[in-house]
Amino acid sequence: MWILLVLLYGILKGTREVIKKKALQKNTVMEVLIVYTSLAFIMVIPDYKNAQGVNLSDLFWIAVKSFVIFLAWIFSFKAIKKMPISIYGVLDLSRVLFATLLGFTVLKEAFSVPQLTGLALVCTGLLMLNRTRRLPSYKAEKVESVYVVIAIASCMLNALSGLLDKILMKRVTSSQLQFWYMLFLVLFYIIYILVTRTKIRWLYSFKNYWIWILSLLFIIADRALFIANGMEASKVTVMTLIKQSGCLVTILSGKFIFKEKNIGYKLACAGVIIAGIVIGVL
Repeated sequence: MWILLVLLYGILKGTREVIKKKALQKNTVMEVLIVYTSLAFIMVIPDYKNAQGVNLSDLFWIAVKSFVIFLAWIFSFKAIKKMPISIYGVLDLSRVLFATLLGFTVLKEAFSVPQLTGLALVCTGLLMLNRTRRLPSYKAEKVESVYVVIAIASCMLNALSGLLDKILMKRVTSSQLQFWYMLFLVLFYIIYILVTRTKIRWLYSFKNYWIWILSLLFIIADRALFIANGMEASKVTVMTLIKQSGCLVTILSGKFIFKEKNIGYKLACAGVIIAGIVIGVL
């Protein structure tokens, strides 16, 4: 059961990336973000009673996690808006590399030979993806280096958020973490909008049904992952691998929905990276 739940999470994660790009075709990055997070938070409000009992120290670290996600989502949404979804899907796999490095440096987890081999393959796959710049058809996709950089920065921040999750889940429940980090996230986006005086077309944004679908899938995916984490038989290493199934969704969607190019080569890059993940976690 837990494998099916994590597979559901991975597929929905990849689907969300596609829907983000659809939503961003009608609205600005900040319009999608503030409405998306607000709707998602409203959906978790009924779980308020289960979110009580968090001490101030843990609330502080949940706020830190929310700020990390606040930045990560701004970067990822800007990247998704400006680059082919198939390229973003492959780049997103790099968060496994960053998560492993954080585990080594912060949690003092030891590296085994298979893990080092896996990391080498992940790096190779990412370098292969960079070579698509030399393909004639790549120029038609018009990917600027700055968006590749912020996509990778988003992966780094998401890996950091995962590390904070691992630490926080030792002291708080999934309901507590989800409720408070969503609340802080909404507050951070509201503060950002007020400070920068960003104009938000509220009514127009709420009419964008892609944002509603995005919020619903976000809640369902997170809940599925939380339930899977709570099952005794679940293994973190195997879950890490299964989560990457979303990459195939984004690459194939790039081909059949957005008519993007070089899909075969991108699948090959993703295949090398996933092979590295398999070797590293099994």
